[in-house]
Amino acid sequence: MHVVPPEETLPLPEEEARRIDLLWSLVMVGMLGLVFVLISVFGGVAVPVLLALTGAYVFNPLVTALERRKLSRTWGTTLVFAGSTLALVGAVLYLIPVFREEAAKLPEFFRRASTQVIPRVEALLGVSVPEFVNQRTAELGAQASDLLQSAGPTAASLAARFASNTARFVTTLLGLAVVPVLGFFFLQDYPRLIGLVREVIPRRALGLVSRRFSEVDDVLSAFVRGQLTVGSILSVIYGTGLAIAGVDMAIVIGVIAGFGNMVPYLGTAIGLVLTMVGLMLSWQGPWQLAVVAGTFAVAQLSEGLVITPRVVGEKVGLAPVAVIIAVLAFGELFGFVGILLAVPFSAILKVVLRVVVQRYQKMPLYTGEAPKG
Repeated sequence: MHVVPPEETLPLPEEEARRIDLLWSLVMVGMLGLVFVLISVFGGVAVPVLLALTGAYVFNPLVTALERRKLSRTWGTTLVFAGSTLALVGAVLYLIPVFREEAAKLPEFFRRASTQVIPRVEALLGVSVPEFVNQRTAELGAQASDLLQSAGPTAASLAARFASNTARFVTTLLGLAVVPVLGFFFLQDYPRLIGLVREVIPRRALGLVSRRFSEVDDVLSAFVRGQLTVGSILSVIYGTGLAIAGVDMAIVIGVIAGFGNMVPYLGTAIGLVLTMVGLMLSWQGPWQLAVVAGTFAVAQLSEGLVITPRVVGEKVGLAPVAVIIAVLAFGELFGFVGILLAVPFSAILKVVLRVVVQRYQKMPLYTGEAPKG
């Protein structure tokens, strides 16, 4: 978090502070819009740069902490970069076989679900489901199974077509290859980049603008670092508990439920539905239901009482309905990229809106007082 030096905290007249805050708000909204424009027009260049900047932002606190321990910025960056690379490679090498095995089960999973879930629900509840529901469920299961079986060849065909467009293929490969290089240099020069931004801010406005960026930093760090950490922890809890319960597709369901938690209620709801389907297909006894219930209870209580308060806190402060609306709206306007950026951008816009409202509430138009002077 940026700390404003004492010499930057000189009080400003209300009218001047209002102008600075409103200008800062306009600049922030313009920058968010510019990000989407650059991604849309220059995606091959903008996306790698954005990914590299995000990586530098995420790992900067670690390098800064190493600097405080008398390690040079270059060596700290090298150490963090090497450690994160090894961790990523290790995770990929471990997860690829696991997900490949899980993905191979998907066609059979949907085929069994389409033929076995309805009869088991009927036996459990003691009611008969209309025949058209059975038929439609069987058709959907068969279609899903066929779709998944053809996903591999289809993906290979799309990859071949994409590779045939040499310019696009080379640009994509270069973009992916350059991300680690850009990330390393952005991380090494992070304080210098922040210094360059500070140098262009008028001196009288520096203190106020620095505080506003500190508020944005609080929000972004809470989401980018916090939510990813929370999602990882919850994925481990869900995946481990469901695996112990012997539920089919335990790891996939755990990852969906864990990282789906970024959108309130969505991850838990989807994870619970998939778990119930998997539980019906792998039923071994009531003990499984107890383990599943315990897993979800532990995950939800840990997330609400321990993980989120300690890792994220109340810095993002977006209401669940606001997050859901933001994801839907940004997804409709900007597609998959919009879904990824919906929550962090909405959190930044919340800071901007709060600043604008605070300034408006001090204006004579709101207070009803006569203008001074």
